[in-house]
Amino acid sequence: MRAITGIGEIAHRYKAILLDLWGVVHDGVTLYPGVTDCLGKLHEARVRIAMFSNAPRRAGAARESLRLIGLADDLYETVITSGEVTRGLLSRPADLQSSGWGDRVWHLGPPRDRNLFEGLGLAEVPLGDAEFILNTGPDDERDPTDVAAFDVELTEGIVRGLPMLCANPDLEVIRGGRRIICAGALAERYQAMGGEVTLVGKPGALIYQAALAKIGLPKDEVLAVGDSLRTDVAGAAAFGIDNVWVLAGIHGLSSSRDVASIATEAKVEPTFVVDRFNW
Repeated sequence: MRAITGIGEIAHRYKAILLDLWGVVHDGVTLYPGVTDCLGKLHEARVRIAMFSNAPRRAGAARESLRLIGLADDLYETVITSGEVTRGLLSRPADLQSSGWGDRVWHLGPPRDRNLFEGLGLAEVPLGDAEFILNTGPDDERDPTDVAAFDVELTEGIVRGLPMLCANPDLEVIRGGRRIICAGALAERYQAMGGEVTLVGKPGALIYQAALAKIGLPKDEVLAVGDSLRTDVAGAAAFGIDNVWVLAGIHGLSSSRDVASIATEAKVEPTFVVDRFNW
C-alpha cells in the first residue's frame, strides 16, 4: 500500500479509471472540492473515466443526477451502475426462473427506482403475492437511518420464503453530512433473519466484468478508485484491479491516521491510498 498525494502521481500508468461516486466525487448533494479539476486533467491526459457506482438505478438516471449537482457530461465517458447490471439480470426470463425469482416482484424502495424493472414484463405486486423481493433501499416514507423500520415487511418475506435480489450492496452512505442506510443494510438484516439474498454490485465480480466489457480494456490497464474498504477496495482487489482507497469518504479518515492497520484488520490490501480524489 502506497500513499499518494493525488491521482496525478499515477495516472500515466492506466488507460481508464473506474471512479466511485458517493464519497469520492460527491456527498449526494455537492461535488467535493478539486473533483472537476482532477477530471479535467485526466481528460487532458487521455485517461478514460467510467463512473462506477453501486447506485440502484439506471445509468441514465445516475448521469442526470451528476448534471444536477454540476458535473458536465464531457468530463467522463460512461456510467456503470449496479442498478443497470441488475436490470440486465431481470431482463433474462430464463435466469429469473432458474434463480427461483419468478416474474412477480415486490419492490422495496422508492418509486424512482422502478425503472430497474419497468418494461421487462415483470408484474409489480403486493408482498403477499410476490415471488421475490427487489431491494433498492429505503423508501421515502420511513426513517432512512433505521433498518428496524422495515422489519414488518422483511419478516413477512421470511415467513413466505421469498428470495431477495439486492441492487446495492452498500450498507450506508453520507448524504449532505448525514449517514443513511442503503439497500445492503436491509439485505444484511434479511439475511440475518434467515432470508436468501443475491447481491448485485461491488464487491461482486459481475459488475467488474460488466465494466471491463463496457470499456473494452484488460485489468492491468484499469484503475479503480473508491472510498469503501468493504466494497470498492475489496472488490477491485479480489478481481485483480489496482485500486486507490480514498480516505475521506465513508470512513472519514486521513493519512494522519494509521490506515495500514485499519486495512489489515479489514483483511483488504489497497494498492494506493489518498486523502481525497484530487490531481
